Parts: sequence; structure tokens; C-alpha cells
Amino acid sequence: QVHLVESGGGSVQAGRSLRLSCAVSGNSSSIKYLGWFRQAPGKEREGVAAIYPGAGSTGYAGSVKGRLTISHDNAKNTVYLQIFSLKPDDTAMYYCAASRNSVNRPLSSGSYNYWGQGTQVTVSS
Repeated sequence: QVHLVESGGGSVQAGRSLRLSCAVSGNSSSIKYLGWFRQAPGKEREGVAAIYPGAGSTGYAGSVKGRLTISHDNAKNTVYLQIFSLKPDDTAMYYCAASRNSVNRPLSSGSYNYWGQGTQVTVSS
């Protein structure tokens, strides 16, 4: 079993930056991929960033590419999502997800086995 706990969300003004954290515990050695997803009210959950810690390779959704950075700290078993130049459209619940399998679609929610409870990000103009 893998347990994920997100933190770092909050209310910020547009243009600011925010770093979200996701602490991974449990059988973390079984994890192949880690991803960040977000869901705004009335919208579907969308994948925004993913990382394959074994190789350090990353992927981003086209809509946010250039404003997000995903990273992983092996020593702390934590995955981060840095969001730059926040916009009101970034307002959403942000979720961390983990997969114990190699995936072909790392930004698809169906690729992941474990999910955190989410952390809310609210951006005001």
C-alpha cells in the first residue's frame, strides 16, 4: 500500500508562485511514476505533470507547459510541483498520484493506482 499526502496549497494572487508537496509513504519502492492532477469545480480532472523518478524524465500538459516544474526528492520521498505565474484559471484542487506500473499515458488519471486527498489552490486576480 502507498500513502500520499499533499500540502502547500492556499490562496494567492495572480502572478505569484506556489510549490506543492506530496509526501509518499508505505511501499514507495514499488512506485514507477508520480503525477500531479488538478480538478476545478464543474470540470474533469486533468493531468498537468508527471515524473518517472527512475530516470528523472518529466512530462507536462501543453496548457501549462513552461509554468510548471515537477521534481522528486528521493531522500525525502517527496514529489513537488512548482507553479509559476499563477492565473485565476489555475484555481483547482490539486492531487498527487502514484503508479506501480510503467505507463504509456502518464497524464491520464487511469494510469495511476494511488491518490492523495488533494490540496486546494485558489488564485485571485
